[in-house]
Amino acid sequence: MTDVLQVEKLSAAYRKNIILNDVSFTIPQGTLTCIVGPNGAGKSTLIKVLLGLHPNLSGDVSFFGELLKNVKKKVGYVPQRGSVDWDFPTDALDVVMMGMYGQIGWVKWPNKSHKEKALDALRKVGMADYANRQISELSGGQQQRVFLARALIQNADLYFMDEPLAGVDAATERAIMAILRELKKEGKTVLVVHHDLQTVEDYFDQVLFLNRTVVAHGAITSTFTANNIKKTYGGTVRWLKEGIGIVHSTI
Repeated sequence: MTDVLQVEKLSAAYRKNIILNDVSFTIPQGTLTCIVGPNGAGKSTLIKVLLGLHPNLSGDVSFFGELLKNVKKKVGYVPQRGSVDWDFPTDALDVVMMGMYGQIGWVKWPNKSHKEKALDALRKVGMADYANRQISELSGGQQQRVFLARALIQNADLYFMDEPLAGVDAATERAIMAILRELKKEGKTVLVVHHDLQTVEDYFDQVLFLNRTVVAHGAITSTFTANNIKKTYGGTVRWLKEGIGIVHSTI
């Protein structure tokens, strides 16, 4: 498989605190990968550094063999819901159309075809009936679906999603995962910051264990092991089934 993302010896810091140290990995095309690790492990920071939203101290990153600035249209991003100003006075349809500014241009108004594309994206995530609803009036799960629709309309080849399943109801979680699986079937590549170890095996085909550096990375079948969980999280592990456990440490 072709590698769509290559990261070599990446390091980053907040002020004087090293958050990421010597991070290296590659992501093959058409894979659904979760990034897991304890609080403070640098998961969200990693995505922001890769996308140029936070500076790196050292290291190299290439997308499809090129610099990000050359392939921005191929890359989509769904940020953490908590990092968004949901009081901004706009409706769900406008939020989705923001994902098309690369196609429309910042100084042009969306036309009827753009609005139809945005509505179609909202239909895919089950939010067409809320197109004219102010985003501040939506529930957490509904807001997350709108942001997913905004990413889908970009028709990217590589998606980064920062905890898209955090704080959503079960129906929304199932809907989001169905969409991510469909993206994979289409040959798209998706990286997801994820917090629930219990669903890793069911939801993803690759896992990247991160705790300021890469502890392990590879296929779920060979990499999602009790040993790698212990090395990443520390603390104690309660066994749920043979070979795999859930971490109780609050590190």
